[in-house]
Amino acid sequence: MSDLSSIIKAYDVRGVVPDQWDVDVARAIGAAFAEFVHAETGAPAVVTAHDMRESSVPLSRAFAEGVLGRGLDVVEAGLGSTDMLYFAAGSLQLPGAMFTASHNPAQYNGIKLCRAGAAPIGRDSGLVQIRECAQRLVDGRDGVFDRRPERLGSVSSRDLAAEYAGYLRQLVDLSGIRPLKVVVDAGNGMGGFTVPVVLSGLPLDVVPMYFELDGTFPNHEANPLDPANLVDLQAAVVEHGADIGLAFDGDADRCFIVDERGQAVSPSAITALVAVRELAKGRGTTIIHNLITSKAVPEIVREHGGEPVRTRVGHSFIKAEMARTDAVFGGEHSAHYYFRDFWRADTGMLAAMHVLAALGEQFRPLSELTAEYSRYAASGEVNSTVADAPGRVAAVRATWGSREGVTLDDLDGLTVQLPDGAWFNLRASNTEPLLRLNVEAPDEPRMAAVRDEVLEMVRS
Repeated sequence: MSDLSSIIKAYDVRGVVPDQWDVDVARAIGAAFAEFVHAETGAPAVVTAHDMRESSVPLSRAFAEGVLGRGLDVVEAGLGSTDMLYFAAGSLQLPGAMFTASHNPAQYNGIKLCRAGAAPIGRDSGLVQIRECAQRLVDGRDGVFDRRPERLGSVSSRDLAAEYAGYLRQLVDLSGIRPLKVVVDAGNGMGGFTVPVVLSGLPLDVVPMYFELDGTFPNHEANPLDPANLVDLQAAVVEHGADIGLAFDGDADRCFIVDERGQAVSPSAITALVAVRELAKGRGTTIIHNLITSKAVPEIVREHGGEPVRTRVGHSFIKAEMARTDAVFGGEHSAHYYFRDFWRADTGMLAAMHVLAALGEQFRPLSELTAEYSRYAASGEVNSTVADAPGRVAAVRATWGSREGVTLDDLDGLTVQLPDGAWFNLRASNTEPLLRLNVEAPDEPRMAAVRDEVLEMVRS
């Protein structure tokens, strides 16, 4: 438990409780975080929220003790989704801490940290300093802090659910759409808390699935990126004759879409659809997409007068690029959607509301509506466990790079562009001995051929 580098990773804190971290570690991280944000901006307080996991309340309270001991106040928002915490950090202009392990199994928990205004904190923007300070506290070393606080902080509670819902409904007005039947799979996660607050009183007939908050996830993992976890929703959409299905992950910051046929809609298609809606407002032209989204995204953005900007995978890169370019919207293949109007933070709920609005403002079924934004055949992310990831990537680079008309780039892993319009990206996981492969091609047979050839090289 002493080495915090095993739980404080590139973007957040994540690990098994109590094996890898516990309330003592949470208290140390709270003190380190308070000292960091106070030194950086003089922040007077920190806002916290937590998900439904059994360990979330004791961990968040221990973290608060660490913050209070450094003289900063704590505003407890209580139960909430991650994007509700971002709303709190944005609207209150306070640094924030969300206690969740997102889609990870029940024995995990974690912390997502942000600056005031929901600005990101990652490995290259403060998380290393916070980890090093917390490590010294855990180790019991002397002289960790130069500053002696004048007082202990105080705690207050604030219920932000209604304000969060009101803000989202101000951004996307669903009151005038045609009536829609919507099946929502909350996966026993925080969507079961936020969906009733945000979508009540609208022309939506919501069919709830697994809305009971239960951090043991008794029905399926709260990870809609895995197709196995969409099966129940897909069946329910068809059974109920619904117009659309929504699936949220454990902390409800990601949302996956299922059409009226029970077919999953690619997050790339959703990225393009929402991008077009944001561009139509006429308040900006830049749209961010990571390098694994479909090439249909930049094509469609340009067709609607926008300027696509390609980035690495990961929320800290997306948010930094959004800030640099003043982008109005950003999307990732993993169904993270970022909005300038939401402090450049990711919110699955707001993305879902855009899709509901787009569907309800016209009369075609969702499958027809989204077909406009789906142009190519994609493999999805295919993971391979490998012992020598750099060696496998080098072999793929040598083989494919020698072929005529092929171009390579190294923005994030290895991206190979083929002359017939097909492309693939091969990148190593930050946290596991995995290589992740994404392939796209003009049609399904070509995609399968490229995928299988690369996988044979990776797995041989």
